[in-house]
Amino acid sequence: MTADAEIHIVPYDASWPERFEEERKALTLAIGDYVTGTIEHVGSTAVPGLAAKPVIDIMAGVESLDRSRPVISMLEALEYCYFPYRPDDEHWFCKPSPEFRTHHLHVVPFGSRLWIERMAFRDYLRRHPDVAADYSNLKRQLAEQYRFDREAYTDAKEPFIRRIVALAFR
Repeated sequence: MTADAEIHIVPYDASWPERFEEERKALTLAIGDYVTGTIEHVGSTAVPGLAAKPVIDIMAGVESLDRSRPVISMLEALEYCYFPYRPDDEHWFCKPSPEFRTHHLHVVPFGSRLWIERMAFRDYLRRHPDVAADYSNLKRQLAEQYRFDREAYTDAKEPFIRRIVALAFR
């Protein structure tokens, strides 16, 4: 990938769920034969009221990464760019380009640990607006600190995410 674009955290946008739904329909048509389970809106744009990077995060469940490998070329028609980020856990895509992203797509084995944890984190934030507000504040601070380093920004959020995932399973 190329150098990171600046990280911008914006207030919640009520159009995000609709944008997800439009993309879910397109993904279902394009790769539906490979989807096991569901296609989910995850990440910060999936939590009402939560500030976020204006990038729709989507997770599609598949039987296995190996069997779903054909989706990598199939998704090119929808302007998804594949990048082998965490290739043992997921097929990761961004759209329309690494420099300007409107969507992230995580193709993940349905029911895997990654699937379960992402769903638990999203659902916990949806049920606990006070925790979602804390997460918004953290993201704004980290975006300022790591303005041009997405990897460091993502890594710095990890302790908060791990703590919330643990709470979700209590």
